[in-house]
Amino acid sequence: MWGRVAAALLRRGRDQALTLMIPHLIPRSAPAPAVPRVGPGSGSGSSGGCLLPPRQGSTGAFSSASRFASFNAIRSLTPKTLLGQCTRKMSTTAAALNSTVAKGTANQGLNLVVLGGITRLTCSGLSMTDWKFTGEIPPMSDEAWLVELEKYKQSPEYKKVNKGMSLEDFKFIYWMEYAHRMWGRALGFVFAGPFAYFIAKGYVTRQLGLRLSALFALGCSQGLIGWWMVKSGLEEPTSEYVQPRVSPYRLATHLTSAFVIYCGILWTALSVVMPDPPTGSMSWVNGASKIRKLAIPVSAVVGITAISGAFVAGNDAGNAYNSFPKMGDTWIPQDVFCMEPFIPNFFENTATAQLNHRILATTTLLSVCGLWLAARKIDMHPAVKSLIGSALGMAALQVTLGISTLLMYVPSLGSAHQAGALTLLSPMILLTHTLRRPSPALLKSLVTAVKST
Repeated sequence: MWGRVAAALLRRGRDQALTLMIPHLIPRSAPAPAVPRVGPGSGSGSSGGCLLPPRQGSTGAFSSASRFASFNAIRSLTPKTLLGQCTRKMSTTAAALNSTVAKGTANQGLNLVVLGGITRLTCSGLSMTDWKFTGEIPPMSDEAWLVELEKYKQSPEYKKVNKGMSLEDFKFIYWMEYAHRMWGRALGFVFAGPFAYFIAKGYVTRQLGLRLSALFALGCSQGLIGWWMVKSGLEEPTSEYVQPRVSPYRLATHLTSAFVIYCGILWTALSVVMPDPPTGSMSWVNGASKIRKLAIPVSAVVGITAISGAFVAGNDAGNAYNSFPKMGDTWIPQDVFCMEPFIPNFFENTATAQLNHRILATTTLLSVCGLWLAARKIDMHPAVKSLIGSALGMAALQVTLGISTLLMYVPSLGSAHQAGALTLLSPMILLTHTLRRPSPALLKSLVTAVKST
């Protein structure tokens, strides 16, 4: 029951975050009353001006977002000052990237991270003992399944953990790992298809093309990193008392790479949709500058905490010290620094890995709470305050999921907790992007508008 409740809450939070983070742009062929224009030439017959997101009550993703009170502030992210003109070609590019690459790829990327967590929790990651870059056809006959099972029987995991596993049980873990690998490859096609189309149509600028090409290259390398990680789990453990598992360093690299790709896609999409940050007055600009100095380090803490979770997973630290707030009967376990040399304790010691994650998670929640308190005293755009409030709510939910996973040891909660890390990172990326310094041209137009009034 708790797993279903947490999953429902996470889906609602994720849908809200995705809807608020990447508002839809309406093509220029849309009716004028539903898509007001701002900027020079906003009157009838004008060919210039930037498009505003649709108002509440419109169809699409915004119709569901209207249920949230913070939507009114998010909708005002589009600058209402004189921002210059948006060309027809770049408007089309923004709309296409938003609907196809940004929303689809980001959403599927989040699902892939969740699937990766489920694959690990079901101990399925080592079921496929070989790897091909282009993928392979799954076993289609009983003979083919027996061949794959024989390959798995040669692995350390089968000999020490799953010895005597039935063919049906093997099929389950095999399909989990196969789905994870093929979903990653499919995500590459989802990205590459629209990207090639936009390049062929001339909708992608050189700078945007280079950025997207780099993200695509990172996505391709993610498969190599994943196999590099799996290979570490196919090697014989250093001791007969140690269960076969992938290297926590390689697991952290794999997870970090996935987060970097996701954040890169999100930042790039936001840069296309919102070339300049929202501004309404110089007071709001100055307020954004003040809060930016706090938001950047808080975002870094959120990212570091997420990465530390990979070491908890890599060392199976979640299976130990299943109590809170104490770890067993003490606040700090006695074996927290028992390894020699000293540094590997932070990455390979079960007690230390979990203690680090607890401290970082608490620091994250307090940091986001401090950011929210500081924002209340600063005059800034209402959308920024709404984003900070959403981040605080997600941080509280993420800590709750982490504690619940630890106490109840429910695999579905563990998967929700991993997805929650990326869901929390998303509004922090949006917040950092929204708080960036306006361009000189935008500041000049804002000052000019103030002087004219």
